[in-house]
Parts: sequence; structure tokens; C-alpha cells
Amino acid sequence: MAARGRCPECGSAALVEDAHYAQQQLVCAACGCVLAEGLLTTTYTEEEHLREVAYSQSTGQKEQRSRCLQRGIRRVQDLCKVLQLPAVFEETAVSYFQRALQLPAFHLVSLEKKELLGGCCVFVTCRQHNWPLTMGTICSLLYAKQDLFASVFLSLQKELGLSVPALSLADLVTTHLNSFRLFQPAAGVPAPFLEDKEKLLARTMGIVELASETWLVTGRHPVPIVTAAAFLAWQSLQPGPRLSCPLARFCRLAGVDLPPPAHLRLKELLEILLGMASQLAWLRGFNLDKKTVVKHIGDLLQHRLFLLKNAFCQQDPEGQYKSSVGQDSPGQGSPSCPPVAQEKGCPLAGKRQRGGTLRPLLPPCLIHPRKRLRPAAPSAPAPALTGDEPISDSEIEEYLRSPEEIRAFRKAKAW
Repeated sequence: MAARGRCPECGSAALVEDAHYAQQQLVCAACGCVLAEGLLTTTYTEEEHLREVAYSQSTGQKEQRSRCLQRGIRRVQDLCKVLQLPAVFEETAVSYFQRALQLPAFHLVSLEKKELLGGCCVFVTCRQHNWPLTMGTICSLLYAKQDLFASVFLSLQKELGLSVPALSLADLVTTHLNSFRLFQPAAGVPAPFLEDKEKLLARTMGIVELASETWLVTGRHPVPIVTAAAFLAWQSLQPGPRLSCPLARFCRLAGVDLPPPAHLRLKELLEILLGMASQLAWLRGFNLDKKTVVKHIGDLLQHRLFLLKNAFCQQDPEGQYKSSVGQDSPGQGSPSCPPVAQEKGCPLAGKRQRGGTLRPLLPPCLIHPRKRLRPAAPSAPAPALTGDEPISDSEIEEYLRSPEEIRAFRKAKAW
């Protein structure tokens, strides 16, 4: 707001009032000369009395916190626009951010954590609305480390008492495949490697469901499993030009990272598919391996339940092995297999598998244990017995032989 008078330094009439924190200053807009300066006050109600107080209790601190809040809200809104989230998501994320900044736990944190706080609010909002969003996506947008982001997320969840549901594996498949660069022509991607998004998604979902039914998902990180399943689905849709493409090149063409365990998950999936292919009638005459079995993934997924039931056996709670998927009819009880079915074969299942063996359908960590149990440390040798050791009252009856001695001992004990 302009004020009357002229500057004593330059003679300019462009005098304005500038509010520097809580101090009202009269400043020349031409040369910057300060003509009048107010006092630092504590609250807006006490500014009329011009009381000088500490800066931590002044309106300047409140204005600074307000600027931090405004900057964080803009950051949350920008994230929501980049992710193309609905307006209700943006409102919820902004409200979480405002509530979090009012808590003492987030007052003295570093600037980097305050910047990640907005991303955590967006992440929580998406999870609560079943919107498929992963922590890796938020971290890539914020250029943040996942361990630091996870610590801020856990603090936010604890301080606000939020309930954050876990992302389902089906939603994760959809989200992960949306980032692939194989659905539209791009530089460096050959034409035979392009694929329809809906076909690849449906085939990948079927392979992931098969992995879930065969214990390949339990206790594992989902991204390597989804990556391996997407690779097999992509190869099976056009096996001719794609069988020679390795997993590493597939990830480079798709523009996604190759997680190290993906090769192990791919090997486990191929072993399951080979076991199922041995039960398919029109494939028994072919010598299938880990490459040629990919051509028949469509047929294997179509008859998944029947093939799993005939190719594997599972141990029930009573310790007996039986059919892995579904229950047989009352007149067709499935033959049980001993725990060594994988090595010696099950005689009852030999007719069903034409001389093959039934492998127990168990988690891979039980079938192929990678960690060996450490031998127990040798205990200290027991001291040699001399015959002079004291005998306790609870053991003395073991040394009495005749009933008379027992009655005499009880009578002496009663005295």
C-alpha cells in the first residue's frame, strides 16, 4: 500500500508498507531505503500493544509454517494431477497432509522427509480407495529412496492412526503392466515384439493365479513373480519370434527393471508347466523342454485344475499326500502318495501318469531347501559319577526295593 511523503535519500514518492514477518516497515520502492520499522510481536491480537517477544513465539514463525503448508499442499496437488487421480482423492490427501503438519512428530523433521510426507498422503489415499499404486511409482516421481519413504509412511500411519489396506496381486499385475512400453510402436522395439495390452494382461493374470495355486507366491516379493509371468505370457502369445528373446532383453524393451529373483521365479514356473504338460493327452508324444512348453501355455491354463490334480499331490494335515486341487467324487478317491513320491514314485498313481511320478505340491523352500540347519554346539561333558552324589527325596523311592523298606521310609518321613 502506498504511503504519503518522499524518500529522504532519493526523493522518490514511491513509498510502500512492507510486512516483514510481524514488523511493519515503510520502504522506498525506488532505492530500498527503510524509513520506519516496527517491533516483533507474539500474536496478531497483541500486535496492537507492540510487545517484543521471542521469534519462536512470533507471528513470523506462524507465517513460515503457513508457507511450508502451502508449499506441501501444492506438491500434493501436483502429484495428484500427474497420476490423474479423481478430485476426491486430492481433497483427502490434502486433508491428511494438513493434519500431519499439525502434529509435533512432523515439526522438527528434515526438509526431505517433509517433501516425502505429501507423497505418503497420496499413497495412503490411493490404497484406501483401492487405486492400484505402488510405493515404487511414488518414489520414482519424487526421486526418493524407498527405505526413507517407507519410514515416513509408517510414521504417518502411526501418528494419524490410519488403516491402509494391502494391494491385491491382481491390482499389482495391472499396475505393473501399465508401465510396459510394448503396447505402442516405439524406437528400438521390433514390430513382432509389440503386443495387445488386454491379451497380455489376461494371460499374465492366468499365470499369476497358477503361481498362487502352486505355492510360488506365498512369502515372496510379488514384483519378480509378475515380471516372470508377464515374460512367459508375452512369449506364449507369439512364440515364433519371441522364444529366442531372454528375460533381460524383454525387461529392457519393456522399460522396467529386472529384479534379481525373477530368474528363479521363471525357473519354478517352467517346472510347474512341464509337470502339467506331462498330463496333457495330446502332448505326451512330444519331448517338451523349458522353451517348447511355452507354446502350449494357453492349453495348460485352460485345463489348469485337471492338470494340477493329476500332476501333483499334496500333503493333508494328517500327514498323507493326496490330490492337490479340488476334491474327487465319492466313488473316485484320489490315491495318496508317500512323502518320497518325487523320488520313488507312487504305485497307485503310476497308471494315471503312465509310469511317471507324482511330485508333492509344497512350497519350494520345502522341496529344495537352500539353507542347511546348523549343527548344535557340542554340550559340555557330564562329570563322572563317583557314587557319593546326594539323592533327592523324589528319587529315593527308586532305590527302595521291598515293601517293608517303603513303609519304613514313609513312617520315618511322617515322624
